[in-house]
Amino acid sequence: MKKFKFILISLFFLFLVAGCQTIKDKTDAIVEKENAKLSEYIGKTSSNLQMELGKPDEDFKNDIGNLELVYNTKKYGILCERRFEVDSNSMVIGFVSNGCF
Repeated sequence: MKKFKFILISLFFLFLVAGCQTIKDKTDAIVEKENAKLSEYIGKTSSNLQMELGKPDEDFKNDIGNLELVYNTKKYGILCERRFEVDSNSMVIGFVSNGCF
């Protein structure tokens, strides 16, 4: 009887771990797609970025003097924030995406 319980509990945890891995794989694929999409803006001008994404929700100068454009959206009640860093030549040089899928 103890072996049966042990086997049952082991199978439960095996399915739990396998399910978590599947979710992680799907999430990683979505994040990779998001990063590929946003990478297209690197090297383009900030006006080009704004033509495609619209006016940013927030813009400010960061610690090193570059402009940061922030776009906020919500999907399923989860906040998605995309930040683009723009250098003094108005070229997009980087981005950060949080909570976007």
